Amino acid sequence: MARLTLRSLLLAAVWPSATGFAIHDLTKAPFDPTTALGMGYIARVEPTRLTMMCPDCIGSPTIDVQLGRQDDGTEGRFRAGTTTVSQLETACRAREASCRIERLQVEPAVGWMSSYRMGAQFAHTTVVLRDGDLLTVRTQASDSASARRNADAMVVKLVRGVVGQ
Repeated sequence: MARLTLRSLLLAAVWPSATGFAIHDLTKAPFDPTTALGMGYIARVEPTRLTMMCPDCIGSPTIDVQLGRQDDGTEGRFRAGTTTVSQLETACRAREASCRIERLQVEPAVGWMSSYRMGAQFAHTTVVLRDGDLLTVRTQASDSASARRNADAMVVKLVRGVVGQ
């Protein structure tokens, strides 16, 4: 009997849970990454990472999307209000004075987007959590409007297709 229990525990550790995101493989995302943000983008897609760039677009934007896990309690604290957007922004501003954070409406998940300068670039990092699954979207461009537009567009596409409803 102990053997069956150990086997069950081992399988539970590696088997995807029934909760969390709708898909756990970005190669199966229901959109074409080369046209998701318009023409001119090139993309590399792996199961847990999507990288896009458009060297000929205004602002030379780059986008990096990663799927992973974050089950350290952050999601629960954010849902409960124990960790607030204000607290996250204070921590972010300690590293970069221009950092701003806003809460995202991505139900049934929770999330936020940080906006900040990164040298000569503007960057936006989106964090979405659902049942321990983590979606991180980082966008960069030489102008803030391009970086923000791409962050917003990717959140819409990924929340619907990857996170699920």
